[in-house]
Amino acid sequence: MIYRKCFDKVLDIEILAIEALKLNYSNGFGEAVDKIVNCQGRLIITGMGKSGLVGRKIAATMASTGTPAFFVHPGEAGHGDLGMIVKGDVVLAISNSGNSDEINVLLPVIKNLDLPLISISKNLSGRLPQEADVALTLGDFEEACPMGLAPTSSTTATMVLGDALAITLLEARGFKSDDFALSHPAGSLGKKLLTHVENLMKSGNEIPVVTGNTSIIDALFEITEKRLGMTVVVDDQKRYGVLTDGDIRRLLTINQDMSQPIASVMKTTPITTTPNTKASEALNIMRQQKVNQLIVLDGDTLVGVLALRDLVQAGIN
Repeated sequence: MIYRKCFDKVLDIEILAIEALKLNYSNGFGEAVDKIVNCQGRLIITGMGKSGLVGRKIAATMASTGTPAFFVHPGEAGHGDLGMIVKGDVVLAISNSGNSDEINVLLPVIKNLDLPLISISKNLSGRLPQEADVALTLGDFEEACPMGLAPTSSTTATMVLGDALAITLLEARGFKSDDFALSHPAGSLGKKLLTHVENLMKSGNEIPVVTGNTSIIDALFEITEKRLGMTVVVDDQKRYGVLTDGDIRRLLTINQDMSQPIASVMKTTPITTTPNTKASEALNIMRQQKVNQLIVLDGDTLVGVLALRDLVQAGIN
């Protein structure tokens, strides 16, 4: 019970910190967004200690959502890393107290480079917000730490403010999922956004194809050889049909004459897709239509067959 009480207390306090942040919204937020949108260089984020750790996360979120950004450790900046900061950049400095010595040392250099300076601090009393071009404040709240020492509520509020900046910038830039994919090529997210049907489909001699005059038994041989669980049926007018191994099993249960032409039993309205369709969208079509293969057409020309197993093996879900 004591653990649950502590759990609830921490969440309640940190929720209050976020509510205080919401109440503390001012025109400074919009001005900060404008300065970053109009930045000709990169967004440089810096902060010491826990503020620095939050700053790293904000920088990563910015970079992945269309705002070129990276984190510079203020201690290392004073020993050479300031060379990474150039004219045209915008600096976002984070210090809960507004009086971080490591950041204050950098302020004259930032001013000398004539870089716009945005600060995040609890209030306006420190040197950092007083020298900033735009001073964002978190509002009045207590830390979840009972001693008021460990940064807890303040880091939560800072992270939320960073997220608000990043998503507002995303909206301002018109950043879309295709843009997001370019910075996330690895893993399941990148696969979902970047992989298209043409990257996974079987093509050329890999496509099982027969004509409408082909017998059912010969179509079965084609299905077996190409190992896609189906065959495409095509005629001279580029009209397509499909016959699956499931269809053949059902025909066997009714003692269908297997020497009959496939045109008499094939499905005449196969489900199709295009080469440039996203693989994830093709998967949704398969699920909705309850099929395991899609015929891929470029206009009215057969160019491939996409199988469910290929989507699964590629990690598309």
